[in-house]
Amino acid sequence: MPGYLQETDALKKLGIDEVIIYCVNDGAVMDAWAKDQGVDKQSFVTLMGDPAAVFTKTIGMELIHPGPFSIGIIGRCKRFAMYVENGTVKVIKVAEGPDDPAGDSYPEDTLAPSMIKAIKELDPLQKSEL
Repeated sequence: MPGYLQETDALKKLGIDEVIIYCVNDGAVMDAWAKDQGVDKQSFVTLMGDPAAVFTKTIGMELIHPGPFSIGIIGRCKRFAMYVENGTVKVIKVAEGPDDPAGDSYPEDTLAPSMIKAIKELDPLQKSEL
């Protein structure tokens, strides 16, 4: 999570209370990932598992592209970022393309700088101090 502290400050200035990162994986893997990334002992970033892909399927983010099979695409979640305000999705960005259905090669649209920009564009007068 490069630039984590800088991006955390920018997100907090935008009024973001929590960043939730989840993937189609079990809780033990997500806990290990949080520890590896150094976010296991703080409350701003929460990593959660969706082992049966229930949430992923419910919001229409299941990656069902047929290939390449060698990288385990089937059953995964699309790479996306969502900004939710008071239970309403205000921004959603999905990193995918015809040659990269998982969005692994070009995740830029879903990373913090892109989301910060999109959130600021929602209300430029209120968020102009960033």
